Amino acid sequence: MPYDPSAFPPFAVTVDLVVLTVRRHALCALAVRRGESPFKGRWALPGGFVRADEDLAQAAARELAEETGLHAHDPAVPTRDNGAHLEQLATYGDPERDPRMRVVSVAHLALAPDLPAPRAGGDASNARWAPVEELLRQEGYGRDGEAAAPLAFDHTRILSDGVERARSKIEYSSLATAFCPTEFTVGELRRVYEAVWAVALDPRNFHRKVTGTPGFLVPTGGTTTRQGGRPAQLFRAGGATLLNPPMLRPEV
Repeated sequence: MPYDPSAFPPFAVTVDLVVLTVRRHALCALAVRRGESPFKGRWALPGGFVRADEDLAQAAARELAEETGLHAHDPAVPTRDNGAHLEQLATYGDPERDPRMRVVSVAHLALAPDLPAPRAGGDASNARWAPVEELLRQEGYGRDGEAAAPLAFDHTRILSDGVERARSKIEYSSLATAFCPTEFTVGELRRVYEAVWAVALDPRNFHRKVTGTPGFLVPTGGTTTRQGGRPAQLFRAGGATLLNPPMLRPEV
């Protein structure tokens, strides 16, 4: 029998972005306040519908550029200036996740160094960086005296999954360097691990581990005093994508 598209219920595909950065020594995510229904006025993750002429990676990269001004890099290549690590996170297809119609979302995880204040775009009325611990509170998120409410749609679950992906991947990969500028100190890298894992790490042990892991860091030959105190040696990300031995997360 010939294929009849009308015999199947229509549904839409979206991309949602978990955009993480480290600001003021805290792991933060980009949150936007929805300016349109559904969930008008609620905070949500940035994202949008996939256009007819683009694939999922293109849609995610477009949304990332629109929301942050960043372009995406190949996940196998260390992050460069004005760029972000972008990878597919998971697919979410609960039939009730969007009250408008059946919508399947393919979420993506984006990581970048300390980013400037965002500008709202699309159907968002406001945008801001917010600590993930505040966005994931059981009572929901609110600011400036507004009533707290969970993130729109199923974005609390998506954000939680994205944060856990970041926390687990920096154990066995060089992904933590995606939060750093092109040249960074061991202390700056340590503060990334502390922010993502929400723990305090021993500076000496951390320095020994990261500088002793083959291919993780490469000295640039320069130093900096931007953190104050004595000049600190500058490094860049090495060629290793997997760490051996891994940087195991402390048990808390």
